Amino acid sequence: MEKFNSFLGTGWAFPPQFDRQTRAVKLVSDEQDIRESLRILLSTSVGERVMQPRYGCNLTDYLFEPLSSTTIGFIKNLVTNAILYYEPRIITESVEVTADESFDLLEGRFTISVEYTIPGTNSRFNFVYDYYKNEAMNVL
Repeated sequence: MEKFNSFLGTGWAFPPQFDRQTRAVKLVSDEQDIRESLRILLSTSVGERVMQPRYGCNLTDYLFEPLSSTTIGFIKNLVTNAILYYEPRIITESVEVTADESFDLLEGRFTISVEYTIPGTNSRFNFVYDYYKNEAMNVL
């Protein structure tokens, strides 16, 4: 019997994983597929994909900008437009950008929170994406 939400799609898990017994790619479906799609969209720079050069969200453009209300507005707009064009399965309700000024700004971290609705199921979800300026750069 087919799943109720099968129209939401199925895709590769990210990062790609393989099952040793079946030698098949691990797949994700439905709401999990949308969450992984959002994570990939926000972590991809525009121009990074050869066959889709406009796909992505250039968060790295704001890497060294002070996290002022203007920068937050630009980031919100960037995320909202990327989702609008490249994730048609959802409707974005709100995008919030936050940082704990005492710690996160010094560490170069801010959080993007996206509230969205899946129109086909009329379900609401929240997606949180932590953006690190120096991710994988802390060498002891």
